[in-house]
Amino acid sequence: MLSDDREVRMVHYAWIIAFTGTLVLILSHGFGRMSYSVILGSMKEGLSLSYTQIGFIGTGNFIGYLCLAVIGGFLAARFGVRRVLFISLLVMGVSLFLTGLSNSFSFAFLMRLITGMGNAGSYIPMVALPTAWFAAQKRGLATGIVTLGTGTGLSITGLILPRFISIYGTDGWRYAWYLLGIIVFAGAFACYALLRDRPEEKGLTMYGGDEEIKASGKITIFSVWKDVVGKKEIWKLGIVYFMYGFSYIIYLTFIIAFLTKEIGLTSKSAGEIFAVLGFFAIFCGVIWGGISDIVGRRLGTMFAYVALALANIILLFWINPVCFYISAILFGLTAFSVPVIMAAATGDAVGGRLAPAALGFITLFFGIGQAIGPAVAGWLKDTTGTFSYAFALSAFVAITGAATSFVLKKGQLKQKRQQP
Repeated sequence: MLSDDREVRMVHYAWIIAFTGTLVLILSHGFGRMSYSVILGSMKEGLSLSYTQIGFIGTGNFIGYLCLAVIGGFLAARFGVRRVLFISLLVMGVSLFLTGLSNSFSFAFLMRLITGMGNAGSYIPMVALPTAWFAAQKRGLATGIVTLGTGTGLSITGLILPRFISIYGTDGWRYAWYLLGIIVFAGAFACYALLRDRPEEKGLTMYGGDEEIKASGKITIFSVWKDVVGKKEIWKLGIVYFMYGFSYIIYLTFIIAFLTKEIGLTSKSAGEIFAVLGFFAIFCGVIWGGISDIVGRRLGTMFAYVALALANIILLFWINPVCFYISAILFGLTAFSVPVIMAAATGDAVGGRLAPAALGFITLFFGIGQAIGPAVAGWLKDTTGTFSYAFALSAFVAITGAATSFVLKKGQLKQKRQQP
């Protein structure tokens, strides 16, 4: 007979945290970051930009992401995920709206840079938060649930934005940014209402079992340096994460432009392919989070990189609509696999309290890769007249990432006890 009120709870609040994380990533990653791939074609024409400039605007977003990646993780560890995430989403909502007012390359670059800062300040703390709520053997799955939001956001933008843009004609891209800004700003308040930083705030313990507390006391820059930056495994994770940042963003940034400008598909047809990518990306995090819980972070990362390389290789050798869909499905199923595994792996390495700071630190490597990738790919397109070299480079870096994954540890944290 159940005597404790906690025992009769039907749903542990940890699952509310995970699914609120889905909403956060719809707003921050799906709308804030990934929507650029859908809008950039009409934005390029509206502002009379080159592909190099379009690539640099994408790079601006990732420079902003990079600037706040480390400090955002530290701030979340110091002041709490909930507050840092809320402020970041508000900033992102404003900058998205202002992007629609762009009349020059420099202003668009600045707004995307600020959006990137808001993206880092919301995404990194959120994907690290399951570490505080879930024990290691449930952590990959929980982080995967959080990342459902990225694929959901991709699907929504791929289906709705091309039609929305066409309704408003040449200024459609501006109204698309206005719409996204309003939604993200309003959504910030819902996320703030639902999120909590620790199970103790709800009178609960970690779901799935207790773990050794790896950091205690007040978090300072010195404790972060010792317990995060001083760990060899964290540096290994950072190197592996760099490869992903460089590779995946080339595909994601230029796939729509490739399909419409080089292959000749209509914006509607390309948007449908992008929506299929987004649909399968919905399940990506759960799949790969679960895989990494079973086979370990090292093998999970390697398999994900191989699939990412294949998605790019298909575009090089098989130019027909069926293969475009196959490539999109393959990319969607693996698109956000490595971030899920990296988020779980940082929690394995340093524990829940320092996980945001650790994830922020390795995201520095990830962000450098993201900052370089679009600019190099855009330059390759302008220089050669084709996207083939850009996708070939993306595939090569992904294969390198698969090989580099072997430096990672296999296992996760051991549990002290299991919850029934």
